[in-house]
Formats: sequence, C-alpha cells, structure tokens
Amino acid sequence: MNLFRLLSLLLAFAHTAAAVAGSVRVGDVLWHYPLDNPAELQSGSGGREIIQELGRGSVLLITNRNPLETVLRTFTLPIETLRGRFVFMGADVKAENVSAKAKPWNGIKLMVRIDTPTGPQWPQAEIPIGSFGWQRFSTRILVPTNATAVTLVLGLEQVSGRVVFDELRLTLAREVATALDAPSDQPIFRGHALPRLRGAMISPRSLTEKDIAVLAQDWGANLVRWQLIRNKVPPNEAGFTAYDQWLEDELARLDRGLVWAGKMGVKVVVDLHSPPGGKATSSGYQAAIGSLWTDPGAQAKFIEVWRKIAARYKDDSRVWGYDLVNEPDDSNVAEGCDDWQDLALRAGRAVRETDPSRTLIVEPPSWGSAQGFVGFQPIPLTNTIYSFHMYIPTEFTHQGVFSPSRPITYPGRIAGVMWDQAALEKAIGPAIDFARRYRVHMYVGEFSAIRWALGGDKYLDDVIGIFEAHGWDWTYHAFREWDGWSVEHGSDKDNHQPAMEPTARQKILLKWFRKDRVNR
Repeated sequence: MNLFRLLSLLLAFAHTAAAVAGSVRVGDVLWHYPLDNPAELQSGSGGREIIQELGRGSVLLITNRNPLETVLRTFTLPIETLRGRFVFMGADVKAENVSAKAKPWNGIKLMVRIDTPTGPQWPQAEIPIGSFGWQRFSTRILVPTNATAVTLVLGLEQVSGRVVFDELRLTLAREVATALDAPSDQPIFRGHALPRLRGAMISPRSLTEKDIAVLAQDWGANLVRWQLIRNKVPPNEAGFTAYDQWLEDELARLDRGLVWAGKMGVKVVVDLHSPPGGKATSSGYQAAIGSLWTDPGAQAKFIEVWRKIAARYKDDSRVWGYDLVNEPDDSNVAEGCDDWQDLALRAGRAVRETDPSRTLIVEPPSWGSAQGFVGFQPIPLTNTIYSFHMYIPTEFTHQGVFSPSRPITYPGRIAGVMWDQAALEKAIGPAIDFARRYRVHMYVGEFSAIRWALGGDKYLDDVIGIFEAHGWDWTYHAFREWDGWSVEHGSDKDNHQPAMEPTARQKILLKWFRKDRVNR
C-alpha cells in the first residue's frame, strides 16, 4: 500500500472515529432554533418579534428604522458541541428595503462571535441588501479547539429595513482531524533538482520577451509565477461563455510566454488566479470567492478548466507546476458544495487523469495564508507541494495601499507588537509545522512590502532568509506589474518613474537571485 493511500485511509478513520466519539456524523444538526418555543426565545437577547408567515409558521422579524443604528438578536451556542469542528451556519432569510451599507461588513447579520484566548473572530454569511424573497444563506465556520464561547448574532447593523429569519441551523460540516505525522525518513518531493527556485510574479498582459530576459539573465531569477488573472468582471455575470473566451485568450498569451521562458531557462508556475464562479474583489480581479463555493455548477466548471489546462500542457517541461487556485477563501461554502479540502483533491485528480506526474501546488484556505494550514490536511496525491502567501504584518506591508496611513517602520513595534525576523518566523508557524509534520515541500508564491514602507529592504531580506533557511522556493510579488510593489521604483509614492540606480529593495532580490546563478 503506497503512502498516500495509507494517508487517505488514516484520515477517513480519524473522521469516522471522531464522529462516533461525538455521536454525530457529517450533516447532523448540532443546534436548531425552531422559533416556536417561547422558552428558547427568552434564552437569547436583543430585539425580537415572532410573527406568523403563511406556509412557514413562526419566523423571527427584525426591523430597524434608523440606518445609523443597529438592531441585533443574539443566542449563546453550545460551545462543547461545536468546539474543534467545521460547522455550517445557515438560515432562510427574507428582506425588505434594506439600505446600503456604510462599511462592507455592515448589513444583514448572520454571524457568530467566537471568543478565543487570542481574541474574538467574527465569521459571517454574505447577504445582499435591498429586497428579496426567501433564500437560503449559509457559511462554514471553524470553531477552534481553544474557543471559549460562541454566540450567534442576527439582525441589521447600520442599515434600515426589515429582515426575517427562519430555519436557523448549525450542522456538522467536517470534523477537524489531524493526519499522522509522516515518517522522519520519508523523502520530500520538491518537483525539481535545483538548489532553489527563486523568481517573481509577473503581469502577463504587459510582459515582453525583453522583460523575461532582464529577470532571468540580468537579475538571475529562474522561476516565474504566471497569473491567469481576469479583471473587470461584469457584475451578475451568468454562465461561463465570457469566462471561456477570457481563458482561451490567457492561455494563448501563456503559450507565447512559455516560448520566452524556454529560451531563458526559466521555469513557470501556472497560477489560476481567477477561477470560474469567482467574484471580483475591491482590487477588481476575479478571486476565489463568491459562487465558486455556493454553486455546484461553478465547481464542476472549475474541474473542467483544469482538465483543459492539463491536456494543453501535458509533458511541457517548461511548466514546473500548477497552482490550483490563488488564495482560496471557502469561508462561505454552502451546504451541498465542496470546501477547498475536497475541491482541491477533485481538481488534482482531474489533472492526474491526463498528466500523472505534474507538480501540483496547493494553497490553504483563508486566502492562502500560513494560518490557513490550521485544520487543513495534506492532499492524498503524489507529486504535491504546498504554498502560502506572506504579507504579515499587513499594517506594514500594505500601509497606504487602501487608505492613508502614518509611516510604519520595520523592524519595530507595529500595532502593539514588536516585529523582527523572529516574530515573522513565529507568525508563519502553521506553515512551518505543516511542512515539518507531513514532510512536504513549501513554495512561497507571494510576499512583498509596499515600496514606500520604511525598512522594506530589511523586511524582504528577513523573510527571504526565513524561506531559505527552511529550503523553500519563492516568488516575489511582483515584477513589472503595479509600481507600488516594484523594486525598480524608489520610496517616493508620487514618483512613478523607475529609479536611475538599483534601489535597496532591488539589491536584496539580486543578492538572493544570484546565489545559485550557475544552477539554471
């Protein structure tokens, strides 16, 4: 029996044993609020009005007339039942004239507060504003093993209107099972024989052959992370016709880029930045959020996309690996749809049908963060490596990106915490632990600090030093994309021209790129 088959069986056994121990199975109801029990109604707190709905019976109505105020209804949930489990939180919802949100997190609240020793978490379902008839909304939450309390929050936050709730349920989505540690002598699959792969993300639409030559020949990089990224997504897009045309155009562009990469001896990571069913972010690109996690049709299309890509690049030695999706966030996965743990396995198997040996690159949920490895399991497929993105602390790396910010310096005290190389390494502890326990290779697909961040060169040197110490491959974000991340531009935010001489940040990249320049 091979190792990955054994791992699959062990995981299945762990899930089964946990379910038996807890006397519940996936899909079982862990908490239900029927709305017809006066005693249960009194157990919560906040505004409330039970009304009768034709065909439904008792439902919970919450009304708010002042959009500057908040009307909420809370319930204390059974922490002992929920702790250490992935749980679907769902409700039937109907709304009338719900006003626009002041902040993205305002609006109709179907949310839980999870109290932990490190602070509260606030996962919530994404619900539109305006008026709509009965619809089912759900989201999946992980209740950490160290959670001390869980509170359900319903209502209207800083919006006016009426909202009605029915069929409030929490069901078991998945037990948190931990795979057995890999044997200490198990070989680690890296997907290449080079001392290290070091490179950068690029912008496919503006990239030229000359740019690849600069990155590879002048700078010494040997890896490119090629984004299949879709911008300006039409709102409320129906079907996949436009997506298919976009993908075909992007793959044609990739075909041309692979020719350039082959000439320069550069390996390429094919990164599906924009999956079918994804939703546009505030930055404008189609990300792995939205109906990818709520529409079985979008998930089927996702598998179809990977079958297409695998068939197109089968046996292409210029492609190092497939990054199955960029920064997945399955927090709003709906009942009846796969979460990323299962969807990644399905996509990997689809690739394997055509290409049995291609390197698969899997990012964890929670936007591909190192923290996303908590509760995530190794994918039981051969030739798989793992990846995460490093922008910690974001107060430093993204200062002034989305809103004005006072200057923040690294190393130093940021948001009350002293940040230095040791603190950075501690922050990505879940990734380090995942790689160590399961003896898997790690590739850092993105990391950066905005170019006007004071001490950005020191930050880059420290994080790359951590990656190198662990033997990980990496790609800097980004080369000749938006100038905010460019190491060829100076620290003056208003100067959009490349610097005349290499910047301090560029010198850091060049130092690391050139370590194994002869090993191409």
